[in-house]
Amino acid sequence: MNPDVAFEVWSGERQQRIEHVLARELELADGTPPALAEAMRYAVLGGGKRARPLLAYAAGELAGADPATVDGPAAAVEMVHAYSLVHDDLPCMDDDALRRGKPSCHVAFGEALALLAGDALQAQAFATLARTRLSEPAAACALLARGAGAAGMAGGQAIDLAHVGATMALPDLETMHAMKTGALIRAAIRLGAACGRPLAAGEDAALDRFARAAGLAFQVVDDVLDVEGSAATLGKTAGKDAAQGKPTYVTLLGLPEAKRRAAALRDDAHAALAPFGAAARRLAEITDWIARRTH
Repeated sequence: MNPDVAFEVWSGERQQRIEHVLARELELADGTPPALAEAMRYAVLGGGKRARPLLAYAAGELAGADPATVDGPAAAVEMVHAYSLVHDDLPCMDDDALRRGKPSCHVAFGEALALLAGDALQAQAFATLARTRLSEPAAACALLARGAGAAGMAGGQAIDLAHVGATMALPDLETMHAMKTGALIRAAIRLGAACGRPLAAGEDAALDRFARAAGLAFQVVDDVLDVEGSAATLGKTAGKDAAQGKPTYVTLLGLPEAKRRAAALRDDAHAALAPFGAAARRLAEITDWIARRTH
């Protein structure tokens, strides 16, 4: 870790790095149907904030990991995230025609191939993670599976769909988003940290507190941007949540209070990093980046 490198430079280098890693991981074996391979690459490459890989690399730095060791876990989490976006955009889910500033995967390739591309990306993510140089690859796969599965991202999406047109109490909304958004963010952070030195019990708990606060902050800002942003800046349809009657922090709290909630979660995330000192610099910078992002 070079403390003299500005966050914009560090993050840009990591974004370029993960792009190369993802491109390599999506050079699929002979026998893969060309259209399926193309749809997978379309869904993953050339767009997105790469927030989850950045969190994985930053957590790896906190634990003293070589970035090369973090490459595989960071790519695996991003492929799971990309598959979730492909499926979320399908007409049977959120029915969105725009993603990352271009037509959604099902618009470009058809619903059936998009569904298969998402399925294949999830499988590729676990294949990538299983090949990593982690000391316990099985435990890493279990961690990612929990973040992506019924107790995590998929479960949170199911709760979200079940509450379209309904109101939710704040604790229930936060539970939903801790699953839908936060669980995969936590997986990225935990997998990145697992690439370095073992954490003490107190450090482990502090990193979990950070992951929860950062994950919820990310979602609150998403809800605010859905109201204040535009399709041009967001790269996806703006105002979609309100149009579909989805419960959000803005619909529950109002826009000013939702912004205050995002700021409070940012402060909680910073407080959780205090035991790590300077080693947590990049995680702290990502927290600020999440809080002030415009897309």
